[in-house]
Amino acid sequence: MRVAGIGFRDGAGIDSLRWVLAAVEAKGGAADALATLPEKAPALRALAEERSLPLHPVSVAGVDTPTRSSRIEAMHGTGSVAEAAALVAAGTGARITVARITAPDGMATCAMAEVEGRNE
Repeated sequence: MRVAGIGFRDGAGIDSLRWVLAAVEAKGGAADALATLPEKAPALRALAEERSLPLHPVSVAGVDTPTRSSRIEAMHGTGSVAEAAALVAAGTGARITVARITAPDGMATCAMAEVEGRNE
């Protein structure tokens, strides 16, 4: 199963969210699900419905990630919301297959995690 984790700033437009998801899928294959912070899930629901993908709101504090942002660490307790959300939602044994990619406008990031043998 492949999970695309998406982190984004308040006010991020649907075009930024689509762009980062498309960029990650171009490198890692089609996502089977989306994941983000619980408080961000309502803003991501439209994209999940548009793509007919399940949306997993997950807690990310304390999750170790390959990339690190000190700003995100201070705010959310992890180095990358996108990577941490993807790892948590994919489950035990998941690994990052596409490190976070940032939208050109800087409003959204996306990463992909994959775990073998688990289907949505």
